[in-house]
Amino acid sequence: MTFTFKALFCLGLTLGLWIPVLTELLPKPILRVQPDNVVSTQSKVIFVCEGSQGAKSYCLYKKESRHPWCKEIGPKPNKKVEFSISKIDQYSAGHYHCYYQVHGKLSEDSDALELVVTGAHSKPRLSAKPSPVVSSGQKVTLQCVSGQNYVRFILTKEGSQKLFWRQDSQYNYDTGNSEAFFSVPTVTSSQRWAFRCYSYDSSNPQVWSEPSDILELMVSGNLPKPIIKVEPGSVVTLTSSMTIWCQGTLDAEVYFLYNEGSHSTWSTEALQKPGNKGKFFYPSVTGEHAGKYRCYWYSSAGWSEPSDTLELVLTAIYDYNELRLSVLPSPVVIVGRNMTLHCVSHIHYDKFILTKEDHKFTSSLDTQCIPPSGQCQALFVMGPMISNHTGTFSCYGYYKNSPQLWSVPSKPLEIHISGLSKKPSLLTHQGHILDPGVNLTLQCCSDINYDRFALYKVGGADIMQHTSQRTDTGFSMTNFTLGYVNHSTGGQYRCYGAHNLSSEWSASSDPLDILITGQIDDTPSLSVMPNSSVHSGENVTLMCWSTYFVDTFILSKEGSGQPPLRLKSKIQDQQYQSEFSMSAVTSTHSGTYRCYGSHDSSLYLLSFASAPVELIVPGPIEASSWPTKRFITTASKY
Repeated sequence: MTFTFKALFCLGLTLGLWIPVLTELLPKPILRVQPDNVVSTQSKVIFVCEGSQGAKSYCLYKKESRHPWCKEIGPKPNKKVEFSISKIDQYSAGHYHCYYQVHGKLSEDSDALELVVTGAHSKPRLSAKPSPVVSSGQKVTLQCVSGQNYVRFILTKEGSQKLFWRQDSQYNYDTGNSEAFFSVPTVTSSQRWAFRCYSYDSSNPQVWSEPSDILELMVSGNLPKPIIKVEPGSVVTLTSSMTIWCQGTLDAEVYFLYNEGSHSTWSTEALQKPGNKGKFFYPSVTGEHAGKYRCYWYSSAGWSEPSDTLELVLTAIYDYNELRLSVLPSPVVIVGRNMTLHCVSHIHYDKFILTKEDHKFTSSLDTQCIPPSGQCQALFVMGPMISNHTGTFSCYGYYKNSPQLWSVPSKPLEIHISGLSKKPSLLTHQGHILDPGVNLTLQCCSDINYDRFALYKVGGADIMQHTSQRTDTGFSMTNFTLGYVNHSTGGQYRCYGAHNLSSEWSASSDPLDILITGQIDDTPSLSVMPNSSVHSGENVTLMCWSTYFVDTFILSKEGSGQPPLRLKSKIQDQQYQSEFSMSAVTSTHSGTYRCYGSHDSSLYLLSFASAPVELIVPGPIEASSWPTKRFITTASKY
């Protein structure tokens, strides 16, 4: 109903028997709105107009539109009536009044009720300067920023008694945003301080933007500090999930979380079971979640002290290049000695850092870049080695301006310590020099009762581990089947023993060299001087030579389990050659010999074999100086 309508209505009554209406108005009603007078678009509101007992009708009108909405009361008079709007829009915003009628008499209008509708524009950003973490008694400045050129801003303090502050906006030419600064009165640790801000055009003062995210000022109090933890760990992969827990006392009602790199705060109700704690779950983390976190709790007694700092690192932010991690001298290090972990990347990160089982293991190191190769590296020197140095390591790169945003990790590298018990033996049944395609098995054994054995190829990253078996002679052993050999099989191997309840390994076995033939396109020649049949006690020279370049010649004796002999080549008479001299030979030197060539760049890859040469030394039968190593037969599983 409008003022005009009411005036005509009253004038009409004067023409009849209702002259008293002009001289006496009924008391004004009370107008309320539920759930609040600040509501978002599409929400439901209910206006409640409460008048006098015996009212026959109630009317509600918006001052700006002047169209009344009236409701007749049934036979039973009612003291109040509800006007419900199921979906509010921005045109519903404005000042509302209500009035009622009793026996033809009209009441005064209720006091004006201002209905504000939010959500007409995008939400602004609210932040605290310099930080939302404050001390009791401190004054705080809040900044509200919008990308749209609104004329005014409103700051609200949430709670049972809302407070409002209005401020004209200022245009920031550097950022292209509208902004306003609000000076908040002195905060105390005895209550909560939660704020939102809105923006609006002065021509429509009841139509506001969406509310900013809520900003809770965290006031450092005197109650006991909570414990902050993160699952699964403080080093988290991009897009994975994580949960941050904050645990205080049984009095805690609300928990709060704050990231130092953000102007936002988060809150959650206390979980009573299985203990009083707050849970902050993030289903898919992004770069914004990295940083240093603290948490607080609040109860009716006030605020707690802040927790210790939790540093959360996000990995796989930079995925355009994988780092490489290697170890010198090898991933199996003798106890008490030093080792060096070498992290390398083609990307010029500012720093590299080393982790063990996804936890920081060392402080970061500045990168050193090598211009010719374009590689950047860092060397992490560790030692003397103890049991704490065992485990799985990775390295990452990052930039100084974002220390909690890391690259993809290097491939994990497993580090072991050896030398704490007796060394095992490493045997080969097929011999040290093998043709491609031979099926190779290495055996590690010991008279110590080891539970497992490990095989390591020097220079490699992978370590094979097998459980041990017991033989009927009391040995523990296991076989490592390497399959059909090729050029990648060549190398030096070592094995170790270990007990299941220990992370340390035994001392290393003696090294075992596996050499692969036919990898150099050359066939050297072998000759014997003075001749292939000599008397016992004479001196013999076996000469291996080739017209093609080789760095080293290798001499092997058929059927011997001992490592072959190596000699550097020399150039003479336009050929490369080495002379293997044997003094005072005996019958043990009798046998079939072959020689091979190799290059220093690939010591374990050989040429084709020379033609065999037979050396005959007559004499009594003696034990061979190059005995053949035999495999141990397994009797039962240990």
